[in-house]
Amino acid sequence: MNNRDDIPALSKVRIDKWLWAARFFKTRSLAKQAIDGGKVHVGGQRVKASKDLTIGLVLQIRQGFDEREVIVKALSEQRRGAPEAALLYEETPASLARRELSAQQRKLASAMQPASDGRPTKKQRRQIHQFKQSQNSWD
Repeated sequence: MNNRDDIPALSKVRIDKWLWAARFFKTRSLAKQAIDGGKVHVGGQRVKASKDLTIGLVLQIRQGFDEREVIVKALSEQRRGAPEAALLYEETPASLARRELSAQQRKLASAMQPASDGRPTKKQRRQIHQFKQSQNSWD
């Protein structure tokens, strides 16, 4: 009879455990590295991995190009499925809008760059060498 109602409600959890349980990072050591690297802030301040989280705190989490601002809704020390992990936090509307805008800008920037054909062929390399030699003879 070990259902979730029997589990006592947590009043505080280490931030590295919570980030792992909420599935922001694949392992606790990756969560700790991100915290130590200054990629996680609580209330605008850098924190240590041993910082205890409580419900209602606002976290800023930077992962790659994305920066999320989430509000802690529930605490957990156990990693569960993604649908349950999503219940542990709520992303702010401003954060969602920033992430969508950033994704669109990255997509447009990649579309603006011309696609490369890859390495030149042997024939194209010969032409390049001939062109360079002809330019050197003019000097």
